[in-house]
Amino acid sequence: MDSTSLEPTLYTVKAVFILDNDGNRLLSKYYDPGLYPSMKEQKNFEKNIFNKTHKGDHEIAFLEGMTIVYKSSIDLFFYVAGSAQENELMLMSVLNCLFESLSQILRKNVERRYLLDNMEGVLLVVDEIIDGGVILESDPQQVLQKVNYRADENPLSEHSVAQHITEKLALTTNVLQSAKEQIKWSILK
Repeated sequence: MDSTSLEPTLYTVKAVFILDNDGNRLLSKYYDPGLYPSMKEQKNFEKNIFNKTHKGDHEIAFLEGMTIVYKSSIDLFFYVAGSAQENELMLMSVLNCLFESLSQILRKNVERRYLLDNMEGVLLVVDEIIDGGVILESDPQQVLQKVNYRADENPLSEHSVAQHITEKLALTTNVLQSAKEQIKWSILK
């Protein structure tokens, strides 16, 4: 193992996934393309994690060189995975933020049927918490505010989904414009 692998990095989260009580994938996002490049490898990893954790009452597991924190609710299992050296408390803060945010959006009905009915909101929440493996937010109230969720409205309106997409596109455009400027100035030097 070289010393660069132990240096701190912003890319904390390697994967987030939600499984049902049979270990079937409902949602998964892998942020390290070299980790499990194929769908088959990802599903095998998820099945191994599920088999190791679904009967346990712990909150943390170590498997295949990964640190995994997890939580269950009725018929769902929530997982956040990081490298073996990753701080478990940081991973747990992501897991708790995800769970609390979804609990609000699903009106405390954190179970399979409601999760599937509100999948667009679930995806928005995951995207607000983690972007490319970097933790953006760990406060559920901030996440709910960013996805424009109101407890007295429908869980998510079409407007809030469109607003989220517009904001992500604007951010991507700004990043690309900045990179283009940097390249231009480096060529002109």
